[in-house]
Parts: sequence; structure tokens; C-alpha cells
Amino acid sequence: MDHIVFNKEKMDGIRNKVQQLIGIVSDFEEDFPGRHFTLDGHLVGSIGEVLAAYYYGIELYKASTEVHDGVVDGRKVQIKITQQDDIVINEEPEYLLVLYLTKKGDVYEIYNGPGFDPWNSASKKDSHNNRHMRVNKLMELDAQVIQKNRIATKNPIEKMKKEYKNKRK
Repeated sequence: MDHIVFNKEKMDGIRNKVQQLIGIVSDFEEDFPGRHFTLDGHLVGSIGEVLAAYYYGIELYKASTEVHDGVVDGRKVQIKITQQDDIVINEEPEYLLVLYLTKKGDVYEIYNGPGFDPWNSASKKDSHNNRHMRVNKLMELDAQVIQKNRIATKNPIEKMKKEYKNKRK
């Protein structure tokens, strides 16, 4: 694995660039009313992974590694980030870290803990073999995780609150 330096300057750079991308998305949504051009996908997924590496000290695996995105303190971690009301997962991870990206470029922690409970509360597999988990349900499950079962933060990150959710126009 390549050694990458994670620091506040790089994280501030991500925030500024995300704000520029979100401006472009707003232009698309204005040009094509009724269509939602959220950044979710590989772009947002990769942003989530580097943010998690910064906030939690996760050593990231090679991109597109199955099930887990990295490791920290011997714990294999799957990282998810969303701008919407749910996430998609297709295998039970050892540990799950879910982040939320607002339209202002701010990031919050939705869920931090073992993957067992979220996996078991997720929907049944859909036609693409994916299971869906609602942000609100993940926040409920997160409130039940005891501290020793959390991935410790290396840099402070705020917990998600319902009022931080992105609003649809």
C-alpha cells in the first residue's frame, strides 16, 4: 500500500473542491428540473474513503477491494458515504463506517460500529443483489453502539443530526 499523508490542508482542499462540484450539480439540476444529479457513486465513495482515512486513521486498501475499504487497529472497515436518505451494501462487513456529505461540503458521522446489526436490519437483497439501509435507521443503531466497539477518531468529526440532511427542491 502506498503511504499517503493525510492532513488538515488536504482535507480543506477536498471541502473546497466538493463545493465547486456541488455548484456544478446545482447548475445541472437547474437546467434539467426533476432530475437529481447527486455526486453519489465512485466519486463520492472515494471522497468518503479519504475523509475516513483522515478522521479515523484508516489505512485504505487498493480501490475496488471487495467488502472492506481499509483497516485500522486490526479492524477491517467498509466505508460508505451518502448525500441521500440511504446507503447500499452487498456484503456484511466486519466494521461499518457511514458518513454523510451535505450540499455545503460538510461531513458527519452517521454510523460507526460493527457491521452485524446494520446488515441484519437492511432490506432484503434487490434485483442487483444489494441491500438498502436508511440513514435514520443507521442513526438509531449507532446510538446503541458501545464505545469500545467504535473506531476511534484521530481527528474530530461531528455526529449526524436529522436536521443536517440535504433538502430536495
